[in-house]
Amino acid sequence: MASKLTQSNRAGWAFALPGFGLIAAFIILPFFFAFGLSLTDQRLVSPNATQFVGLENYRDMLGLGLVTLEPERDEAGEIVRDEDGLPQYPRVRTITRSDEYPQYSGMGEWFSWSSGDTVKVVLASDVVFWRALANTLLFVLIVAPVQAACALGLALLINQRLRGINVFRALYFMPVVVSIVVVSLLWRFIYDGRDGLLNSMLGFLSFGAFEGHDWLGDPATALPAIMAMSIWQAVGFHMVIWLAGLQTISPTLYEAADIEGASKWQRFRYVTWPGLRNTAVLILIVITMQAFALFAQIDVMTNGGPLDSTQTLVFQAVERGYGRQDISGGSTISVVLFLLVLTISLIQRWLTRERK
Repeated sequence: MASKLTQSNRAGWAFALPGFGLIAAFIILPFFFAFGLSLTDQRLVSPNATQFVGLENYRDMLGLGLVTLEPERDEAGEIVRDEDGLPQYPRVRTITRSDEYPQYSGMGEWFSWSSGDTVKVVLASDVVFWRALANTLLFVLIVAPVQAACALGLALLINQRLRGINVFRALYFMPVVVSIVVVSLLWRFIYDGRDGLLNSMLGFLSFGAFEGHDWLGDPATALPAIMAMSIWQAVGFHMVIWLAGLQTISPTLYEAADIEGASKWQRFRYVTWPGLRNTAVLILIVITMQAFALFAQIDVMTNGGPLDSTQTLVFQAVERGYGRQDISGGSTISVVLFLLVLTISLIQRWLTRERK
């Protein structure tokens, strides 16, 4: 018995060894290599020798500060107001460039909000990085559930024995097999502010009342526009995974539900959804990984603009590492992104674990 068990283990490790080797070669070793570069001032092309700087890159990138701005007052102690009656506040640069506040030196304004007569301002050592982080998290929080829900809805629709249903399956899956660069170029034309298809359709439906909008040129709509395109492009891939999960559910369970007089919602809630639990975990993890890797759409459609409204972590890592030739900066972002994705994946796995 022991001999057979040992032989079985050896065969299993032999089959798993190529997979472990690929993971080590393309994930584990590059991570440690990037972590090592993030502790230096390495540049892609530089006549200066590389030096060890420790955690300086992380401090320069992750540094945050909070300052409170009091309204300016005149000699009588009254608040100074502008022509619209709004209080006047000192400029943030008077703090970030003052020797009295060395902890805020070199920082920039990220965002602010009013609290009574005062204004709270969040400062960041690297404002673009924090905007990229916020955009990436927002993209994940919106795209992951919406894309999963749309894919599940499509899977339920095509998981029926109807004539010509395979045609619809192919149509829904078609955007997945098209290059993301081609899809991004196509949607850039759709979103065009002058003669784009979207503006033309909205103008036609509103009988000319809609005058058009520059969807990718407006900071308020650029990221939502990319979200919509990304959901459309990848929903077919996740639809196929949902469909595979649906087809593993035994038909006898549905027959029993029909005998008990269950409604369509009850069939879904008590039969379909429990049977899709493992599939849902896989879908959630895959969509999250893909959402964090957002790059091609940004690079083709907006190049991070306008006004950094579509910056993402992967785009920033590539832009700094190769665009600015700052290998250490790009490696630092890559390490932060890796740890962030790993943490979220572990949290997802813990939340979706089987409970006895």
